[in-house]
Amino acid sequence: MAMWVFGYGSLLWNPGFEVAERVIGTLPGYARSFCMRSIHHRGTEERPGLVLALDRQDDHACTGMALRVAPGLETQTLDYLRDRELISSAYVEKNLQVALADSRVVEAVVYVVDETHVQYCGGLPLEEQARIIASAVGGRGPNTEYLYNTADHLHEIGLNDPDLEWLSMRVRALTT
Repeated sequence: MAMWVFGYGSLLWNPGFEVAERVIGTLPGYARSFCMRSIHHRGTEERPGLVLALDRQDDHACTGMALRVAPGLETQTLDYLRDRELISSAYVEKNLQVALADSRVVEAVVYVVDETHVQYCGGLPLEEQARIIASAVGGRGPNTEYLYNTADHLHEIGLNDPDLEWLSMRVRALTT
């Protein structure tokens, strides 16, 4: 059985594993949001950044990219993803149904935010998000890079995310 991973943020532009197939997909019941403080990858404990997470919202759906893992690399890929995504336990790993653009429905590994975790910060105003992202830097580099790469890749695959587009423009204005 094929293993699928749902990408909505950095997995779009940096999956870190061999991908056999990419298909636009939609995950119902969740919204892509800068609702998680990053204390490792895009910020520090002293000066947290923000990263995207899937925030449970019944009336929303997140469109991203379903990535089929290359056959034979499923165990290795899952180990890699757990090391990468579960670094602080702010994400919860789930297997959820994703509707693909070609009418297939697949079960995919999905990382959603734990709303009870100390790093959860849902509902921050966009201006506050922009100010945090503009100045934060973590172990994987500037928070701005994360935002710009994600917004650019969503645009490249034809997906519109007005909040990320606004944040990208606002953060560029704050940093120039």
